Amino acid sequence: MDWDDRYDAEPDRPVPLPDGVSVPDLRRLVRARSPLGAEHLQARHELDLAATLIIAQPEAADSLKALTGNRQHIHPGGALVLAALLHLTGHEDGCQFWLQFAAGGGSPTAASCLSFLHASRGEFRDSDYWRSQADRLAAEPRRPAAPWPGRPLPPEVWADTLAACHDGLTLRLPARVAAVVHQLPVDSDDEDHGEIPQPSPTLAEDLAHASVHTRHR
Repeated sequence: MDWDDRYDAEPDRPVPLPDGVSVPDLRRLVRARSPLGAEHLQARHELDLAATLIIAQPEAADSLKALTGNRQHIHPGGALVLAALLHLTGHEDGCQFWLQFAAGGGSPTAASCLSFLHASRGEFRDSDYWRSQADRLAAEPRRPAAPWPGRPLPPEVWADTLAACHDGLTLRLPARVAAVVHQLPVDSDDEDHGEIPQPSPTLAEDLAHASVHTRHR
């Protein structure tokens, strides 16, 4: 099912990565310090780090709330954050689904992540397609977004994952945080991706609550 079969996209409101990272800067940031020996491993590393940077962005929590605030419109930034959370908890089909929603809403970062995702599977033709889409979306003129102070997810949600990325370790969200994502309601009517986790209205608050328990363990 295509993203526009279910939602009308609201005008894209690009959600910047930390410190205003652009698509070219994202590609530079996610490169491993040294080659990982195989292109699909390199791409997996790039997607891991990109997903962690996405959930670390200062607007992440508000983006998730915007995604569930109006069911008639898709919020590209919120879909991008949800996709990153799903990737980091092993829900690859759900991650792809929400990345496609975000890219359909005009997010060049989502298109870049789709390029990483397909390359990590050895699907290099699809990877090249999404890389070109990311470049096209990034080049499109956009009206300036209205000021939006935003609210981040707590550092406990992403800090250890970012450190693991840089150290070449297996990524793992804190167990209580991952459990929140695993317990999201699912929509099982998608022919291509099967059961797709859906955002709950309280997802940002649930992640924050879980991170408090993680902090005080």
